[in-house]
Amino acid sequence: VGRVLDKIGMKAQDTSELFFDDVRVGADALLGGVEGQGFFQLMSDLPYERTIIGLSALATMEGAYQATLDYVRDRKAFGKPIAEFQNTRFKLAEIATQIKVGRAFIDRCVEDLVAGRLDTATASMAKLWGSEAQGRVVDECLQLFGGYGFMNEYMVARMYADARVQRIYGGTNEIMKEVISRAL
Repeated sequence: VGRVLDKIGMKAQDTSELFFDDVRVGADALLGGVEGQGFFQLMSDLPYERTIIGLSALATMEGAYQATLDYVRDRKAFGKPIAEFQNTRFKLAEIATQIKVGRAFIDRCVEDLVAGRLDTATASMAKLWGSEAQGRVVDECLQLFGGYGFMNEYMVARMYADARVQRIYGGTNEIMKEVISRAL
């Protein structure tokens, strides 16, 4: 194991360099049972991985939304809770709508995955939509926290930093668009 890499987000998860020098793996340790099929095995799990990324994005949006609701109901400006300002209410309405629509789509993807009928393009849509929506929602939630939202002591700040990688791992969102467009 090499050095632990210094990431901008996901601080609770170590990411380290791994080196495999002079490693011999016996035939009894073969993953998947068929030699030479590793790439195909990896590719067959991509719909699962991308659905999980979409689901994680949705769960993060729901958590950020709830934390923001709690905050704006408690935080006061100009003598009243900021939840009473029209801009705050409208932003929360937009976020709630994105989450509700996302929940229907992601739940359907999970059902299809479990039933064995989720195709790669739809799983890629779940990852693409979820990670992009997560970025927008968490950004809006952070904004509603004002300056406190920029402080790591608030969960929304950590969610903001963690959200960025969702658009990268599991295949970048640019690759998701390529996968989806090929299925059209």
